[in-house]
Amino acid sequence: MGGSTDLTRRAVLGAGLLAGAVSLSRVRAASGSRGATFALRNVRLETGYSFDAAGVSGTRTELATVTIDRGLIAALLPADAPLPPDMASRDAGGLLMLPAFRDMHIHFDKNDFGGPWRAPRTRTNGIPGQIARERVLIPQLLPTLPDRADKIVRMLQRNGTTFARVQCNVDPVSGTRHIEAVKAVLDAHAEDFSYELVAFPQHGLVSAHTEKLMAQAIRAGATHVGGIDPTAIDGSMEKSLDTILAIAVDHRRPIDIHLHEPGASGIAAIRHLLAAVEHEPSLRGRVTISHGFSLMSLDQAELGELAGRMAASGFSVASTVPFGGRMMPIPALLGKGVPVFTGTDSVQSLWSVFGSGDVLEKAKLACQLYGWNDELGISQSLRLATGGAVPLSPKGERLWPKPGDAADVVLVAASCSAETVARQTPRAAVLHRGNLAAGTLA
Repeated sequence: MGGSTDLTRRAVLGAGLLAGAVSLSRVRAASGSRGATFALRNVRLETGYSFDAAGVSGTRTELATVTIDRGLIAALLPADAPLPPDMASRDAGGLLMLPAFRDMHIHFDKNDFGGPWRAPRTRTNGIPGQIARERVLIPQLLPTLPDRADKIVRMLQRNGTTFARVQCNVDPVSGTRHIEAVKAVLDAHAEDFSYELVAFPQHGLVSAHTEKLMAQAIRAGATHVGGIDPTAIDGSMEKSLDTILAIAVDHRRPIDIHLHEPGASGIAAIRHLLAAVEHEPSLRGRVTISHGFSLMSLDQAELGELAGRMAASGFSVASTVPFGGRMMPIPALLGKGVPVFTGTDSVQSLWSVFGSGDVLEKAKLACQLYGWNDELGISQSLRLATGGAVPLSPKGERLWPKPGDAADVVLVAASCSAETVARQTPRAAVLHRGNLAAGTLA
């Protein structure tokens, strides 16, 4: 089979603030469709780093005009470049333009966002105890799910996020109703927000007999096959993982598995998935490990070996950048070429009441945890909030924006990426495919 896309189960399982601002509705009317063409003038872009004997001493910027056509960046022009007389223009007022943010792991469906306070309770019996509580809570939350999900989308947009990989329960209590309701909300935001939708068997896959519901969820619009701790929750690592792989192969969907369990069982699960992907190269680049706490348990040598295999097979890691006694080895993963994304996970939910829905906070937290405390390190940490995009390479070469990039941008009143991360600069305006998603623009 090799690189064929015609997979079989056997093959796989055998192995930001502007003067003179106008309203959001007026700007949408002016540039609202994906076919709109306009120029964004007086945009501040990063052009390179300044260096001295000690390394990077600052970030250089210049004002420019950026033209946008049909949702894409069309051209980068000098600030004073003449424009065609019939081209609409907007004035960014010297604000810094950065790639819009991407929340790569968030739950819309199990939260109290926008509603009354629900007193958090002491956890008992770990994740199984939380799942038992969730079974009671889900029927109470379902009627208000569309309104709560819409409020989360709008909150993410205000924070500069225009894309989310949304985890949605598929379970015996809610069936596929979470998928259906959240997808309807997200589709209503097609002009100002993009998404991926993970069918997440929170209550168990094989242990809760959710296999048929997972297939229904994919038919209902789920873009990814989710999974849950195959040993700790599902009770059978190989059966659980092989079922996930089979569903993914049958429906030609990528995988995003919640892997909380620490230590040997979590590492065994990663190795099992790696063996499957190495056996069938068509699955390369289609597996995300969400959380991956077991990676914290490895010594340097074993981590290096495993991360090398993960990079070769195109595995990615979606981390909430947890902190405590041990830290996720994000620098080591990045150093081996493993893409690491971040997400905000819960938003005021049964699982955590502290979620803010702001991935820029995660980039700042990573800087504090890993000692990325100089201009270069803080600047490059922005990739955790953007899904990988940064204006400059570590050598100071301009990487973004360039013609052909999606016009997904955030404008902030900051001098550079490093200041934006360190000071958590308010987002003044947010564009998705050239459409104003949040904030104001002159």
